[in-house]
Amino acid sequence: MIITFFFYLFAVVLLASAAMVVSSRNPVHSVLFLILTFFNAAALFLIAGAEFLALILVIVYVGAVAVLFLFVVMMLDVDFEELRNGFQRYLPVGATVGAVLFIELATVMGGWQLAPGSVELHMSPAPAGTSNTFALGRVLYTDYIFLFQTAGLILLVAMIGAIVLTLRDRKTSRHQVIRDQTQRTVAETMEMLTISLRSGTTQSGGFLRPKVTEPEPVEEHVAEGGHGHGH
Repeated sequence: MIITFFFYLFAVVLLASAAMVVSSRNPVHSVLFLILTFFNAAALFLIAGAEFLALILVIVYVGAVAVLFLFVVMMLDVDFEELRNGFQRYLPVGATVGAVLFIELATVMGGWQLAPGSVELHMSPAPAGTSNTFALGRVLYTDYIFLFQTAGLILLVAMIGAIVLTLRDRKTSRHQVIRDQTQRTVAETMEMLTISLRSGTTQSGGFLRPKVTEPEPVEEHVAEGGHGHGH
């Protein structure tokens, strides 16, 4: 009775927080509701006896993915009001994509059936001496190793594509020359200063500091046939 109560409690909170993720106008609030959704899903995994999946969900998704989303949303200076201005223009396309996804989900749910013998396997006791982590690893890396490697390859291609699309080599970009950095000496880049006591805090004394290099003189080019005098 208590387990059933907590199951429905976590399930209701999970559905409500998931709805707030997509309906909240503030992106920071959406990320916070997403973290709440992950915690409730982890609680449901614990109730189902899958403690390994619950810990992985909290460590990976809450501790890494959701926090990364939060940092990106808070650090990027995105004008969300400007983004919302084009909402009506893309509404037909978004509605069409949403309708197609809804039809696909309805088709999958309508044709979904329990595997033969799943009820007997669910009611049967767990094998002695086998943990959930061992059973999950054996199924994932033995029976579905090809699908697992395929999923990793798809993620790798997506990561490379994102890097290629966002990387821009501009003319103003400063490139790093490793050979010049490794061959330079301390005398070329640093100088020792001896500062008297109470001389102020604007100068660093007693240790090496970056050496100030004077800018190279710019050569003046004289036009052909001229004498360098302005008219």
